[in-house]
Amino acid sequence: APLDEEMLNAIVREAARSSYEVLGIRGYDLDHGTAVPLYFLQRNGWKGRVVALGYSFLSNEDHLRFGSCITRAASDTGRPTAFVASGDLSHRLKPEAPAGYNPNAYLFDQEIVEAIRESEPERIINIDQDLRKMAGECGYRSMLVAFGATKEMARACEVLNYEAPFGVGYLVAQIARPNGSSENKKSNQDDVDKQAKEQRRGGALTALARQAVETFVRERRVIEKPSLEDPMLNERAACFVSIKTDEGNLRGCIGTVEPAKETLADEIKTNAISSATRDPRFPPVAPSELSHLRYSVDVLSTPEPAKFEELDPKVYGVIVEDERGLRRGLLLPDLQGVETARQQVDIAARKAGLAPETPLKLFRFRVERFRETGAD
Repeated sequence: APLDEEMLNAIVREAARSSYEVLGIRGYDLDHGTAVPLYFLQRNGWKGRVVALGYSFLSNEDHLRFGSCITRAASDTGRPTAFVASGDLSHRLKPEAPAGYNPNAYLFDQEIVEAIRESEPERIINIDQDLRKMAGECGYRSMLVAFGATKEMARACEVLNYEAPFGVGYLVAQIARPNGSSENKKSNQDDVDKQAKEQRRGGALTALARQAVETFVRERRVIEKPSLEDPMLNERAACFVSIKTDEGNLRGCIGTVEPAKETLADEIKTNAISSATRDPRFPPVAPSELSHLRYSVDVLSTPEPAKFEELDPKVYGVIVEDERGLRRGLLLPDLQGVETARQQVDIAARKAGLAPETPLKLFRFRVERFRETGAD
């Protein structure tokens, strides 16, 4: 994209008036923070001029002031201007993340997303700086410049998307719009809100399972209180915790059909440790394996009696019992290789040790499934 010389000169002038020096850098390839948004803009037909600005290591307040300089420069040119603040949120959201893993790093992303959703950028400006450092982010100062550039504009904060497929938080959001711009439909925002909520919740549940196993295997103790907070963890529910290797091989899976603990948090802790150490199909997990394991948590609904024709292995899990209720087998829903209700029932019956043709009582249940990457 061609350089906008007029805009750049205006920014340099306004920055100098606030005692900031803007230094030009030539002869280097664009960094990802510039190249990625330019790629998507140009792919969608944008052909305008651009000024690529890097942030500094000055104070947070300096970055806010520099944003105001950009606004004044744009006003001087008299032309419509779009400001794109580029960078990533936490780099430590999953074990395979590029900056290492921290089970609490998601709290930084959660605060950023919720602050924008609630149109409260001051929460981001005043965020706990220790939390920011723990998250290993690279987009915070870009956001500060954006907040400084838009502080005189009417807020129109909107979360468009948030995801973290590789252990790095990617947020797409709008913080201000020109007068007269149309708003997205509320239903679209509701979908985004729901998706972000589920991602945060899934991260909390699987992180708790991982923390429980790693603490027990390394230190031979059960964590007393989860360090991750989510309202769902205080509910009472049954769950299964599954552990798989990096290659996708099952390493342990144990759970409860009915709640055995007072909270889901305690249910996850107990079942996670049991999956790692008491699954009779496998030896206990060794410390050397911990970095190569992936976790998933299935939270079960209350089972309900069902007829065979009411089963659907993609939607419902199944519980089979003999007529006296002495033997019981369970199979979770949506498992690879289980395509029909007959397959599902037969596998569950074999797990219960029931002979073929044994009269069965059937129950079905739904699950909410939360996975780490690689735990499919």
